Amino acid sequence: MSPTTGEGGQLGTGVSVATYTRIRNIYLDAQYRTQNSALGAASTQAEALQQAQGAFDEPSAAGLSSQLSAFWSAWGALADSPSSEAAKVSVVSVATQLTDTLHQLTAQLQSLQGQAAAQYAANTGPSGEVASDATQVAQLNQQIKLSLLAHQQPNDLEDRRDLLIDKLSKLANVTVTKETDGTDTVAFGNAALPLVAGSTVNWPQELTQAAGGQLGTLLELSSPAGALASYQAGLDQFAATLATTVNELHTATPFFKGATAATIAVAVTPAQVQTSSEAAPGGNNVALAIAGLRGAAADQRYAALVGQVGASVQSAKANQANSQAVLTTVSNQRQSVSGVSLDEEMTNLITFQRGYQASARALTAMDEMLDTLINHTGL
Repeated sequence: MSPTTGEGGQLGTGVSVATYTRIRNIYLDAQYRTQNSALGAASTQAEALQQAQGAFDEPSAAGLSSQLSAFWSAWGALADSPSSEAAKVSVVSVATQLTDTLHQLTAQLQSLQGQAAAQYAANTGPSGEVASDATQVAQLNQQIKLSLLAHQQPNDLEDRRDLLIDKLSKLANVTVTKETDGTDTVAFGNAALPLVAGSTVNWPQELTQAAGGQLGTLLELSSPAGALASYQAGLDQFAATLATTVNELHTATPFFKGATAATIAVAVTPAQVQTSSEAAPGGNNVALAIAGLRGAAADQRYAALVGQVGASVQSAKANQANSQAVLTTVSNQRQSVSGVSLDEEMTNLITFQRGYQASARALTAMDEMLDTLINHTGL
């Protein structure tokens, strides 16, 4: 008998669904979003640093290491033939190629910084992903609140809201507070105000590198103290060391002008290339001394820079792989609670099918038994 209507139970009246309830684990949701932010940061960092490593193009014939080696070799050839005009032309030509490569590499690093800044601006702008997702979350908050007031269960709306918050967590750290009216308050990065509070969106706001996720990393990459800026600083130090060490030996007139990777240039013509500190023709002590700079301060500084870039890229790639592995584990745990297993559903379907077949066979056996009893038993 029904405890609410007082009606007796009847067979064959079917099934009525009272409600559908979502099964969620808010702690796994929070952990997933934390790891998603970490992966967003690691992936962005790894991608940018790999592009920077590609700009250095080491080791290759187009890289600075090969061109620097060719520069020292040109001075060695000039020391062997100090009166050769062709050898002097070669020194100037190789040096010009070396400085041109420094200019190009500087431009590529600056371009990567600019791309990071542009991507941050695009994501955080009025029509960017943050504003778009936050607006949708606020709209869903309002719809969910109204549905609950009407005693409806807005499961599909809540699923859509969770997906949007998951997307936001890749951009920056996200913290969600469940309110009693069914709405979610979403804190985003290290913004001063919640990104979403009820149906209100508080955006734009200022973020810093501590925001985490893609946006925090983009701010770091575009900053004067970021990884790309440190590569540029190392390149400038190399250019300054190269110019200083060569000019200290090439005393007749400075061989290089400029003291950064963007400004360094050859300051002499082939006729002004100095081979000796002595007035007598045929001297080669200056050319020998400059050729002897191979493996010295400039080479060592550039080798250290290339090593720094390589180590940073390897670390970023390892961090990305680890973040992906952790996120996959957490995602699987979350799916085990909230997801639908097709294998499990298929197993249940087969179980119900076999039960139905067994019931049908039992009824068939009863029918045959009654038929035999009624029609084949004599009175």
